[in-house]
Amino acid sequence: MQRITISIDDGLAGEMDAMARARGYNSRSEALRDMLRAQTERWRQEDSSAAFSVGNLSYVYDRRVRALPERLSELEHAHHDLVVSSTAMRLDHQDSLVSVMLKGRTEALRKLVDHIVTQRGVRLAQLNLIAVQPGDDHEHPGDHEHHGHEHLSPVTS
Repeated sequence: MQRITISIDDGLAGEMDAMARARGYNSRSEALRDMLRAQTERWRQEDSSAAFSVGNLSYVYDRRVRALPERLSELEHAHHDLVVSSTAMRLDHQDSLVSVMLKGRTEALRKLVDHIVTQRGVRLAQLNLIAVQPGDDHEHPGDHEHHGHEHLSPVTS
């Protein structure tokens, strides 16, 4: 483990301490390590050349936009090989929050996401992708059958 020293102003230190307490961290170091991991993973995904990913796309859409719910549903059905599951939560009389779980080739996932989020009436979209390595490797002894599936192990540095 390496020790890194940083300087931050009192206001930011106070906010960081409040966040760390609210989230249950035992120390500033634990909180900073988690923030650094999250930011590093975000950077890796933005710059990722990973062939495969799993992820979640969340977005809000206005169901009053003509035929938008049907178009979004058709997009999911047309990409059933990438969409693992989808759920919608009604927020008010016109807006719904949708969460779509995805897995597949990263390039194909990004194209599908771009197609969804550029639909008129879709807004506040956020994508969280995690690079994975498909395979059947095991860290534990003993063989077992996968019955038609393969592992998708997260890629970590």
